[in-house]
Amino acid sequence: MIDLDKWQEITAALKKNKLRTILTGMGVMFGILILVTLLGIGKGFQNNIQSSLGNFATNSTVFWVQRTTKAYKGLPRNRFYQFTNDDIVAIKISVPELENIAPEIDGWSGGATNNTFRAEKKGNFRIKGTSPEMNMVNPVDVTAGRFINENDLKDYRKVITIGPRVQELMFEKDEDPIGQYLKVNGIYLKIIGTVKPLSQNMGNREDIIQMPYTTLQRLYNRGDKFYSFLATAKVGESVDELQNSIFSILARRHNIHPDDKQAIGNFNIAKLFQKIFGLFNSIGFLFWIIGLGVLLTGIIGVSNIMHVVVKERTKEIGIKRAIGARPAEVVGQIINESVFLTTFAGFWGLVLGVLIVEGIGKATEGSVDSQILNPYVDINVAFIALGVLVFFGVLAGLLPALKAIRIKPVDALRYE
Repeated sequence: MIDLDKWQEITAALKKNKLRTILTGMGVMFGILILVTLLGIGKGFQNNIQSSLGNFATNSTVFWVQRTTKAYKGLPRNRFYQFTNDDIVAIKISVPELENIAPEIDGWSGGATNNTFRAEKKGNFRIKGTSPEMNMVNPVDVTAGRFINENDLKDYRKVITIGPRVQELMFEKDEDPIGQYLKVNGIYLKIIGTVKPLSQNMGNREDIIQMPYTTLQRLYNRGDKFYSFLATAKVGESVDELQNSIFSILARRHNIHPDDKQAIGNFNIAKLFQKIFGLFNSIGFLFWIIGLGVLLTGIIGVSNIMHVVVKERTKEIGIKRAIGARPAEVVGQIINESVFLTTFAGFWGLVLGVLIVEGIGKATEGSVDSQILNPYVDINVAFIALGVLVFFGVLAGLLPALKAIRIKPVDALRYE
């Protein structure tokens, strides 16, 4: 049952000095407001970075060809080589840690001249050879039709997917491009899908034309050669181990010295993502420290005020003790006042913090240059913040309460 008399007594005690109560509560309110606002903005920064990365596989690595730096098996240093399609087959067979492997080849884009034509329309676009696995490593949103598949690779099909910019310039607004043909560098290619990049920062672009990499090799007379590929590790497997296994196979197949680490360029993208996410965790922890520091300042103010309140009500406490009030009741009364003040002020700080974060989200919505994307306050964070408030409220009232029960009733009655 709720003891109305007790709560009336608490509110009456807080109302007795309204200015003091308001100023003390504002310290707590601003502490929780700053904490919530910082955490909400931090989420906005994190959302922006993750959006720029799209759905790029975080457990991935990239390899590219470089010149050798050591002589080996009678072959000179500074030798140039290229990856082959058979390398992909060998890696798939020999590397158990491998999940996906995706070659990628840049086609000739014509420099400043137009490379793509359709009737009277023309444009200059980026041309790439890709594979089905690429949509697992660095995915795009297939808005119509389909993506490149294995049969396209095996049969060297002259098919392409196009990005939004290509569709905009080469087709009318209400025209369906699926099944239509584009003349790309003098060769007619059939459109099988339209794609939209999930990120502009990981190699995907809106002005892209993609075809099977085997088709591009044949059309551009590149044989079975290419310069780079991406690979991902299976869940639970080490990307470092994957890199080492792939390096060993490539070094053996291309007669590269086992210690010539510079001959095969590679970059562990997984480590980059780990650093990025580690940075966010560090920033989040820093925001918690700053917010809790400001909040603690407010709580110290509450504790100081409760010491003043106990001093002012020493005689009242003595009377209660003299007529039979137990020490636990006195302690409970003072702690309840402290918790009520901190929780009430903290609640409004939380509400204002959420409103500020929502306001920042509305102000930055649709802005291209904004570094904040969809900031929000996690409901779990809100509950944790309220729990911290209650805990600090108990601490703020505990010391004054213990001081109050140490005063003898006789001494308290004589207190002026």
